[in-house]
Amino acid sequence: MLKEFKEFAMRGNVVDMAVGIIIGAAFGKIVESLVKDLIMPPIGLLLGKVDFANLFVVLREGTAMGPYLSVDAAQKAGAVTFNYGVFLNTCISFIIVAFAVFLLIRTINRMKRAEEAAPAAPAAPAEDIVLLREIRDALKK
Repeated sequence: MLKEFKEFAMRGNVVDMAVGIIIGAAFGKIVESLVKDLIMPPIGLLLGKVDFANLFVVLREGTAMGPYLSVDAAQKAGAVTFNYGVFLNTCISFIIVAFAVFLLIRTINRMKRAEEAAPAAPAAPAEDIVLLREIRDALKK
């Protein structure tokens, strides 16, 4: 059983998938930071100094009465909140990741089409055909 597991784990597809998952997780963190730290602050500034991560609606007051300045403060007070700003950030992150994956797949498909379009070099004739040609040429002489 251990041998079978080792064969499974060392199979090329599994290793490739593991590398992809690790890189994907790191890429997700980069995109999250891009959205949270670089894209949303200027958009929030243009919309009147709005921090999208702290856009929320209080559904039920907590032990300490509001108004709450942030989602974190509301949740610490025990309030039930509808955090639509965090959802907007997540949607924008998803769109960026989806677009990056689209560009990657598009590039791979273009490379495959270029390979298919390139004419293949003619295959070398079989050894017996080469020998027959040599005999034919010798007989002509």
